[in-house]
Amino acid sequence: MATASTSAPAPVYAPVDDYLPPPPLTGTARLLGTLALSAATFMNVLDSSIANVSLTAISGDLGVSPNQGTWVITSFGVATAIAVPLTGWLSQRFGQVRLFTASILLFVLTSWLCGLAPNMTMLIFFRVLQGLVAGPMIPLSQALLLSSYPKAMAGTAMALWAMTTLIAPVLGPLLGGWITDNLSWPWIFYINIPVGFGAAFITWSIFRKRESQIRKLPIDAIGLALLVVWVGALQIMLDKGQELDWFHSGEVIALGVVALVGFIAFLIWELTEEHPVVDLSLFKRRNFWAGVVAVSVGYGLFFGNVVLLPLWLQQYMGYTATQAGMILAPVGLFAMILSPVVGKTLHKVDPRHYAAFSFAMFTLVLWMRSQFNTQADFGTILIPTLLQGVGMAFFFIPLMTITLSNLSYDKIAAASGLSNFVRITAGSFGTSIATTLWQDRAAMHHAQISEYVGQGRQAASSALSGLASAGLSPEQALGSVNRLVDQQAYMLAANDIFYASALVFLLLIPLIYLTRRPSIGGAGSDAAAGAH
Repeated sequence: MATASTSAPAPVYAPVDDYLPPPPLTGTARLLGTLALSAATFMNVLDSSIANVSLTAISGDLGVSPNQGTWVITSFGVATAIAVPLTGWLSQRFGQVRLFTASILLFVLTSWLCGLAPNMTMLIFFRVLQGLVAGPMIPLSQALLLSSYPKAMAGTAMALWAMTTLIAPVLGPLLGGWITDNLSWPWIFYINIPVGFGAAFITWSIFRKRESQIRKLPIDAIGLALLVVWVGALQIMLDKGQELDWFHSGEVIALGVVALVGFIAFLIWELTEEHPVVDLSLFKRRNFWAGVVAVSVGYGLFFGNVVLLPLWLQQYMGYTATQAGMILAPVGLFAMILSPVVGKTLHKVDPRHYAAFSFAMFTLVLWMRSQFNTQADFGTILIPTLLQGVGMAFFFIPLMTITLSNLSYDKIAAASGLSNFVRITAGSFGTSIATTLWQDRAAMHHAQISEYVGQGRQAASSALSGLASAGLSPEQALGSVNRLVDQQAYMLAANDIFYASALVFLLLIPLIYLTRRPSIGGAGSDAAAGAH
């Protein structure tokens, strides 16, 4: 296998209808192209997390409740989830370079409109538009990068690009908080304008003569409509389920039924349509389906725990938002250091071994977290976060390499879009399941602990007497004890989630070895981090 060097041979992709992909870029063009693609990806990923900490300010400024304000997040997520799997079809119809450049420019326009929104209705409408144009950007940045580098350097290139997607979710809340405190919330959208214009200009300058093959495919209107219906219903159900008490709510049941029926109809239609809007035939490939399941379930577990940890720290451990952010921020440290190493050595090591090592690291990290108690100090909580960065470095790149292995050049955009869609949806499931189980387990632990705080229990009586002698009324003393019980119950519930997640990661390792080792030189051996 050739080592990474400028003299590496040009990649050989499977030609489609005599179309041969352009040769790799070299020198300054390759550097600027990588920076432009990474900047666009960074802007996109940042925008999915930057608004989270600004919701209170946005809701207050536009005169709506915080619950209504969460639609700023939900609307963007639903629209992006619908648009991502359409990437393959859109790129074949309009060309990867045209579609990517147009997506960036429309993203800039919709960001500007979001900042100017006079009320919540218009802001949600513009966020839907922003999510729809954002969808193709991450899969297409992957596809364009794959065509820019020789095979021997592709792993390194994608590792460097992947770091932008690891940094952006960490920087998002910190940057969003600073902008909201020091400027005003519209600036979380306005900052996209200079970045987007720069990325679009450089991308078009370098890639316009490297356009992918264009086919005038007919529009699968029914498939598209069914996709919008079932994905939209599913995402809204997952986002609002906790707030509406899940299946005790008629609204959630209705959304669930629409999502299920819509999904079944979508499957039947797409599998029988000659020109489907989503290429489900990719799932016939063992490496694709097993890789997608492994990366999606792993990402769902990871994302659910990423959401759960700061919630527990802020609500029951007395951490401020900034302190919780400081606990999570170091996750990118080892990920940034090790990602380039993974990329450079991927052609020498079986990527399945790297992926299995990643899942073993996540198992260790979550097991360590399952041992936490209410006396855990900053350092104790920080150590698993640092180790999690090691797992992240070995997670995305090898698994996406397996998933996209041995696909022809024209299939990469569709496969990347479809795998990213499943992963994003799994992240929504992970968040909803983790937060719901946390509440349910906490209620169970609270009931169990309360049995030991009843009248006649010596420990409870002495604690209440001590609080009474400190000047608290009986109601205040019981309130203090109840808060202590709550703290313990939610800690035990979080431990349960961490422990169960560790077990699932462990059980996922055999799935990785169901795949075949990617052949060196297949189109997918260039593939890598399917990002955030």
